[in-house]
Amino acid sequence: MDKYLIVGLGNPGMEYAETRHNMGYMVLDAFAEASNIVFDDRRYGYVAETSLKGRKLFLLKPTTYMNLSGNAVRYWLNKENIDEARMLVVVDDLSLPLGTLRLKASGSAGTHNGLGHIQQLIGQQYPRLRVGIGSDFPRGSQVDYVLGHFEESEMEVLRPSITTAIEIIKSFVLAGVNITMNQYNKRKPANPVKDEQ
Repeated sequence: MDKYLIVGLGNPGMEYAETRHNMGYMVLDAFAEASNIVFDDRRYGYVAETSLKGRKLFLLKPTTYMNLSGNAVRYWLNKENIDEARMLVVVDDLSLPLGTLRLKASGSAGTHNGLGHIQQLIGQQYPRLRVGIGSDFPRGSQVDYVLGHFEESEMEVLRPSITTAIEIIKSFVLAGVNITMNQYNKRKPANPVKDEQ
């Protein structure tokens, strides 16, 4: 049975729940809920397992904190003997408007510390799904912004995007990254909000 690792980046702990930097956690939580599965607290992360048309999926929410995400990713890739091409990392992205989704087959980490640590340990040849969180914050307030909670108006934009992100994960597993990119990367968020910057 082919195995896939789906990683949602974020920080553990109630104080970080549903903050902008935990977008990856939020997508995986929604996926698990829709699939009627639950996460177990295991080594380096919360892990849930499911299958999709004969393929085995491991959902991983690292508990290493964002800056050491690579430790969890490398451990679970090695433990389950999963190729990096069959891993998808779901991550928040400041450079995309709120709710915009972008799937990439590989690429640099940019300024994202979680992706940066993964890149240090396994390189950058792995697929990632970027979820836009917007950049409506004053200069110098980036940390407060990404660790802040979403407003309800933002959640109204994000909910349909999270549903689409679940579709993208399933398509990635069943159809591959290239077909999925072609199908989904041209879409706009359902209710785009004006980005201030």
